[in-house]
Amino acid sequence: MFDRLRSISLPIFCCVLMPSITAAARPNVILIMTDDQGYGDLACHGNEQIKTPHLDKLHSESVRLTDYHVDPTCSPTRSALLTGRYSTRTGVWHTIMGRSIMHKDEQTLGDVFLDAGYQTGCFGKWHLGEAYPYRPQDRGFKEVVIHGGGGVGQTPDYWGNDYFDDTYWHNGHLEKQTGYCTDVFFDHALNFIEDSKSKPFFVYLPTNAAHGPFLVAEKYSKPYKEMGIKSPRAEFYGMITNIDENVGRMRQKLTEWGLDDNTLLIFTTDNGTAAGSRDGGFNAGMRAAKGSEYEGGHRVPCFWYWKGQLYGGRDVDQLTAHIDMLPTLADFCGLKVPSDRIIDGKSIRPLLEGKAEGWKERVITVHSQRVENPIKWKQSAVMTEQWRLINGKELYDIVADPGQKSNVASGHPNVVKRLTNQYNKWWESIDERFDEVVPLFVGSEVQNPVDYTAHDWLVDQRQIPWNQTHIQRDLPGSGVWNLYAERAGLYRFTLRRRAPGVDHPLDAKSISVKLGDDAWKAELTEDANAYQFVRKLNVGNVTLQSLMECSDNKLRGAYYVTVEFVE
Repeated sequence: MFDRLRSISLPIFCCVLMPSITAAARPNVILIMTDDQGYGDLACHGNEQIKTPHLDKLHSESVRLTDYHVDPTCSPTRSALLTGRYSTRTGVWHTIMGRSIMHKDEQTLGDVFLDAGYQTGCFGKWHLGEAYPYRPQDRGFKEVVIHGGGGVGQTPDYWGNDYFDDTYWHNGHLEKQTGYCTDVFFDHALNFIEDSKSKPFFVYLPTNAAHGPFLVAEKYSKPYKEMGIKSPRAEFYGMITNIDENVGRMRQKLTEWGLDDNTLLIFTTDNGTAAGSRDGGFNAGMRAAKGSEYEGGHRVPCFWYWKGQLYGGRDVDQLTAHIDMLPTLADFCGLKVPSDRIIDGKSIRPLLEGKAEGWKERVITVHSQRVENPIKWKQSAVMTEQWRLINGKELYDIVADPGQKSNVASGHPNVVKRLTNQYNKWWESIDERFDEVVPLFVGSEVQNPVDYTAHDWLVDQRQIPWNQTHIQRDLPGSGVWNLYAERAGLYRFTLRRRAPGVDHPLDAKSISVKLGDDAWKAELTEDANAYQFVRKLNVGNVTLQSLMECSDNKLRGAYYVTVEFVE
């Protein structure tokens, strides 16, 4: 959008030169989505400090969506991008509290590519459910290498992971890796591509970088510190430079393997910058950052490169969003879009091909909820190509005022009314399942036993120990796990204060447990490092909560539970 003036004449020119995509074979698809990298965290977007030569080159050769939007935080963007549906429809409107898990009946890009005969792989950050039936391998991805939770070192992740030589889940099994996290995920993606190159493949590569904690080898952060850039922005930029190297490495391999001509490569990010705008950093003139309803929270890069098929080096200024990814890829690749549900996105193939004539103006809404149940108008942006209605109260002309400095709501009451009506219709459309809690399955033959963590407690978010540093500090509080027993029978429950395999005392005098309507209290021995019990469950939903009277007189729930179907 900020580049609107220099690109207005290009679509007509490109229409004339555009090759016919319909004549091409079904392309391979690589979708790279980095974490917490904002629009301004690229040299090609005007950042004079960061070094991203390979992404700059990709930018120069790609069709660039300059008014492309996602949700302001991680999980919601992922659910919307993978399903073509507004994130809140899918059950996802938070990054913790069990509200980062998509409903079991959602269909993803992995599903539709797999159904069309593609080889499918997911490498990096999933953040849409840790166990069956919510893992990527349950959602259409046949080759999977991921960390746990919303970031390396978060509570569901393997205990002690720190970005270097970590242990990740490879097709459901823990495997020790060698190297830096981003390098490892690109390594696995490249191995998958090399093994799959005789058939069409879809690679979903959502890196955990540049999400905090901002950890990277000194060789990447040192050049920025020598420029006078302070931590954590120096490390944040270093993480992006490492991503950039890996993108260059992948493109080189695609060329070596003869795959460049028939591979559609997409680069994007999941929300606004986390650290790039700190201490005088560059934010492309946008207001706010990650988590915000203002432009800096949700307008992000999106590059589409397909050699010989998409005429690159040009901008698409029309309003687009993450919900467009599935219908657009389906259009290009001959995939069957699910017809039994609302698909909110639309194919932007005409825009990518330079055929914008007749394209109708759209209204797209994003919001940041991060609460137990969605609240109408909370941190919302109702968008057209000219206007942004923020929280139902503030109105910005984004063309005349890209920094959103002047609220012009009082001067344009008709625009406010029109966008308010659009929002009301949207809200009525997405609120059908707000009261449903996505359950955590136990007793499945696919995954038994199964582990859950405090990351998915349903409780006041201020008490959620979603990170291993919170666990190490023994954060007080407790919450509810919403379980679903897939089989009737006896179940063994093991409650702990540390991850399975980590020896740590409960350090508590007693524990109170409530399983459904059944509640009891048990005394604990001084050396106990777990509390275990067996109960019979019927098929269906049941809640579990625990509370320990700890030696420091504080009350804590068990942070980890292992549930095993016995018989």
